[in-house]
Amino acid sequence: QEQLVESGGGLVQPGGSLRLSCTASGSALDYYAIGWFRQAPGKEREGVSCIDSKDGITLYTDSVKGRFTISRDHAKNTLYLQMNSLKPEDTAVYYCASGYTFGSNWMSDLVHWGQGTQVTVSS
Repeated sequence: QEQLVESGGGLVQPGGSLRLSCTASGSALDYYAIGWFRQAPGKEREGVSCIDSKDGITLYTDSVKGRFTISRDHAKNTLYLQMNSLKPEDTAVYYCASGYTFGSNWMSDLVHWGQGTQVTVSS
């Protein structure tokens, strides 16, 4: 069964760091685009970052550029999101996902996504 499970969320102070992990079972990460999106209360889903599995090209939404880094460990079948210099506006549930379309519209064609992990940035 293909499944994605996120972990690593929590409560952190502004300026702090967290590393999110997304562990896949089966071939859940073996898709063209894999990445992270988030959803804050009362807001729409927002794509945070994604990787082109074929060429390793990465994309980030403007608000996290220079602060977040997406990476993948093939041996562990795991996707990561290193988040530094966290801000209160980063507070959201973070989901990892995989799908067929890479690019700015990568969320339009998702195949798998996990249950999410809560990230709260607050003093």
